[in-house]
Amino acid sequence: MKSISKLALVVSLSFLFSSQAIANEEISGDSYLNKAGLKFLSGLVNVATGWIELPKNIILTGQKDTPVSGLTIVTLGVLQGAWYTINRTGCGVVDLVTFMIPTNPLVDPVFVWNDFLRETEFKGYQIN
Repeated sequence: MKSISKLALVVSLSFLFSSQAIANEEISGDSYLNKAGLKFLSGLVNVATGWIELPKNIILTGQKDTPVSGLTIVTLGVLQGAWYTINRTGCGVVDLVTFMIPTNPLVDPVFVWNDFLRETEFKGYQIN
C-alpha cells in the first residue's frame, strides 16, 4: 500500500512540475473580447478616477511657459481640471454602458495615469 501511495505522489508531482501544452493560437488586439473588455475596464476606471484630472490639470497649467501669476495658474488649472473631470467621468459612463459595441474608448490616454504629463484628448467613437 505504501508503494502505491509513493507512486501516486511521484506521478502527481510530475504533473505538477511538467510543462503545460499551450495552444499556439494568436490572440489579436483587435478581437471583439479584447476591445469590449478594454472598453468596459476603461469605463469603470474612468468613472472611479475621473477626479484625478483636477490635480493633473493644475500641474499641467503650472508647467506652461506663460507670464501669469500663480493665482491665475491655479484658477485656470482648477477650471480646466473640473471640466476635464466631468468629461472623463462622463466618457467613462458612456464607455461602461456601451462596452458591448466594440469601439475604442472615448478618452486618450485611456487611463488618467497613462502619460500623466500629456493633456487629455476626448474623441468620438472610432471603429478601427
